[in-house]
Amino acid sequence: MQAPDTCARRLVETLILNGIDHVFCVPGESYLAVLDALADVKDRIKVVACRHEAGAANMAEAYGKLTGRPGVCMVTRGPGATHASIGVHTAEQDSTPMILFVGQVSRADKGRGAFQEVDYAAVFGTLAKWATELDQPERTVEIVGRAIATSLNGRRGPVVMALPEDVLEQPGGPAPIAAVSPALSALDPGTVAAIESRLKRAERPLLVLGGSGWTDEASICIAEWAARIDLPIVLSFRRKDIVSNDHPCYVGDLGLGPNPKLIERVKTADLTLAVGARLGENPTQGYSLLDRTTTPERLIHIHAGPEELNRVWPAAITACADVASAAKGLATLEPGRAWTEWRDAARAEYEAFTQPVPVEASVNLSEVVAHMAGTLPADAVITNGAGNFAAWLHRFYRHRARRTQLAPTSGAMGYGFPAAVAAKLVEPHREVVCFAGDGDFLMTGQELATAVQYGANLIVVVADNGAYGTIRMHQEREYPGRVVATDLKNPDFVAYAEAFGAAGFRVERTEDFPEALAAARKAGRPALIHLICDVEAIAPGRTLTQLRGG
Repeated sequence: MQAPDTCARRLVETLILNGIDHVFCVPGESYLAVLDALADVKDRIKVVACRHEAGAANMAEAYGKLTGRPGVCMVTRGPGATHASIGVHTAEQDSTPMILFVGQVSRADKGRGAFQEVDYAAVFGTLAKWATELDQPERTVEIVGRAIATSLNGRRGPVVMALPEDVLEQPGGPAPIAAVSPALSALDPGTVAAIESRLKRAERPLLVLGGSGWTDEASICIAEWAARIDLPIVLSFRRKDIVSNDHPCYVGDLGLGPNPKLIERVKTADLTLAVGARLGENPTQGYSLLDRTTTPERLIHIHAGPEELNRVWPAAITACADVASAAKGLATLEPGRAWTEWRDAARAEYEAFTQPVPVEASVNLSEVVAHMAGTLPADAVITNGAGNFAAWLHRFYRHRARRTQLAPTSGAMGYGFPAAVAAKLVEPHREVVCFAGDGDFLMTGQELATAVQYGANLIVVVADNGAYGTIRMHQEREYPGRVVATDLKNPDFVAYAEAFGAAGFRVERTEDFPEALAAARKAGRPALIHLICDVEAIAPGRTLTQLRGG
């Protein structure tokens, strides 16, 4: 029995005080003391044992996206940490608050190349916001509190903390007193006035929203402001749930396979007001969408991380502010005009672009996704990983509420299914659907065991075209007909699901999907829908034959 004031117990107490109610892990002997401390607080922290550290880290990242609190992942040293690094990278790219706690060799053994020893500061130093080691047990609350604050302050992101095995059972110092209060910065009055002045002169303005840290209040506030002045809203890559896609000012998202007409509108806009969006490679179409020679006159950039301002794009006005505070400040602006005609035209283009498209295949993914959008409740959580299948989801699914999209801007395969498990465990009252490709799903499909074990009754839709579709698309375009390493031999996914105790449904025709979805929603256990797709229909409006020049 541990003493009540050990480092391990102080760590757990600090998590509880900060509202962290789930820990995703693969257990390891290197942090047994923390697991033992968690055993005493089962009513306050749910410990979810996963089948792979990548699954656990992705679940923690999804928790951070969904709740706004740091998602916590615990893994053992060496292989456990390196397996979990994918989730850390996604949290970094996606600006998601997350903490990875890693067991570490005892302090006396450091530097000897001990069993599974890793220098975590060196390995994760450029991947995390902060990589550290808790080597002074009496400062446990201070260091863990700093980790939480670091993950939340400025541009949100991951922290990695190594826990030397011998430290965890040492006296942990003073007990935690108060939860961390993240530092939030607002727009100063002078900046607000300058933005209003510039907006008054704009003929073709666009509002681009992205990043993390959005609250329901902030999303509603900025959406209502845009509606008052008919200001078109564009959402950044995989941030489609910031504002309802049914909002009359919403005109599309910037990502992979965007609406060509939206791309032209962004290029011809005479003012882009970007809030929270980093304006990185994917939303700017390989840094080609904006022009560095014109952004000093046409770009207003607001971001919580000062390091992101003027990083790539020089701007007319820059401001360091968290998105929730910035939204409230912008909502006070009264430019004295509206852009109704500009907004109407952009919205009409969005409506046309999101209509299902014809496909010469038995399963039309555009119609499948459109049915999901029309059938699932507005607060259903939709998750995905990476692959060409996601282009169908992002184009044809309309998000109507905040916190309904869990998708990696890092482009990480295998993310969607663990994210769905986490979402269903954290908010069991909501319907959760993972939309996955065959290659994507099998990277973390073993977490079906986790879903069944903990009663996470989600649905996963597996679009099976027998290929790593994205790479196949690029391969056929660059080296027509020379297919190498992109064909896949898949299992019977229905049998796979049933082997775990989940329900399985096979769909070979578009018209059979509604019945399968209805049955999956009523299954009372995790369910998998296996869609038999044709690799020829590689992306919306594209076929392999076209890519080959045929």
